[in-house]
Amino acid sequence: QVQLVESGGDSVQTGGSLTLTCRVSGFSPHTYAVAWFRQAPGKEREGVSCIGREDGRQFYTDSVRGRFAISRDNAKNTVYLRMNNLKPEDTALYLCAAEASIHYCTDYSLSARGIREYDYWGQGTQVTVSS
Repeated sequence: QVQLVESGGDSVQTGGSLTLTCRVSGFSPHTYAVAWFRQAPGKEREGVSCIGREDGRQFYTDSVRGRFAISRDNAKNTVYLRMNNLKPEDTALYLCAAEASIHYCTDYSLSARGIREYDYWGQGTQVTVSS
């Protein structure tokens, strides 16, 4: 049974840092593409970052590129999202998702259409950034 459990969300001030953790079970992280999405109240779910199944290459949405870093530790069955220089607009519920059929991450992997490709989702962890 595939499960994803997020943790690491917290309340921080502008400019702060957090590391989110997505612990996976039922599969090895390198056999699926794993992505982070976020959803703020009243807004659509937004793709943040993706790490590919085949090559482990990372992909980021423009608003977080240079500030966020996705990585995975196959031995620990964990995918991380390191978030630096956090801004109030980063406030959201952050969810990780996994999909075996996505071999390489592209901008489609994080798009409103691509989000429908993901079969497995966690429950999310809340990140709040105050100014």
